[in-house]
Amino acid sequence: MNTTVLFSESELSRNYHEEGFCVLESVIPMEHLELLRRVCNTAVGEIQAEMDALKTDVLGINHRGQRYFIGQSYRQHPELGAFLFGDLMAAIARATLGPDVFLHNDQFVVKEEMGSRFSWHQDGAYVQARIGDHPECITCWCALDDVTEENGTIYLLPVSRFGKRELVPHEKDPVSNDRVGYWGDDPGDPVIAPAGSMVVFSSVVFHRSGPNPTQARRRAYLAQYASEPIVNNTGSFPQYFAKPFLKEGIVVKT
Repeated sequence: MNTTVLFSESELSRNYHEEGFCVLESVIPMEHLELLRRVCNTAVGEIQAEMDALKTDVLGINHRGQRYFIGQSYRQHPELGAFLFGDLMAAIARATLGPDVFLHNDQFVVKEEMGSRFSWHQDGAYVQARIGDHPECITCWCALDDVTEENGTIYLLPVSRFGKRELVPHEKDPVSNDRVGYWGDDPGDPVIAPAGSMVVFSSVVFHRSGPNPTQARRRAYLAQYASEPIVNNTGSFPQYFAKPFLKEGIVVKT
């Protein structure tokens, strides 16, 4: 599916390199938005079934009826590739990471009715906890529903206000299992945008999300890319996908 890119690649590149993130409103084609919503609902059902089998309401950072973080959905639902490797994501990847890009990971994030908050963190902290040092990546946080401060949208802390662009130590919250790396007073900048919008940010940019006290789910999909394969600690196999996407700026055909 070919799509018209509805944003300025130069503006995205400038904002990404200066502040670590950029908000792109209403850029996801409706066909792909419906695909992401459909797979998201299926994925939530799958993790609820896993919780049922284990007779638990907490699985990692997933809390039944509150919030779900469902990773590597592309593995079980390859139809997501239509979005992950499409024209839109190619343009975003080129503008931020350059000519050579690999799919690193994907994840659905769902705040249920009365869903809990998620603490200040850098995505790179979760990767580092598993594999150690790794290159800076991008997260493309895709709003599958309208996002507001009322339903637990994401907040980002610009690089200029945090003061540096690097991964810092995080502590694990023993109750929520969140990794927390910022305890300052800056509330961050909320993303208030319609469904189909996207926030593109660096893996070292701090972000958080609020609770969702509304009566509806707040769904998001994260597509994460890197400029080189990210491997495990021994270097013997890729962590997550490490699937080639762009080579010298051109989409790799597989």
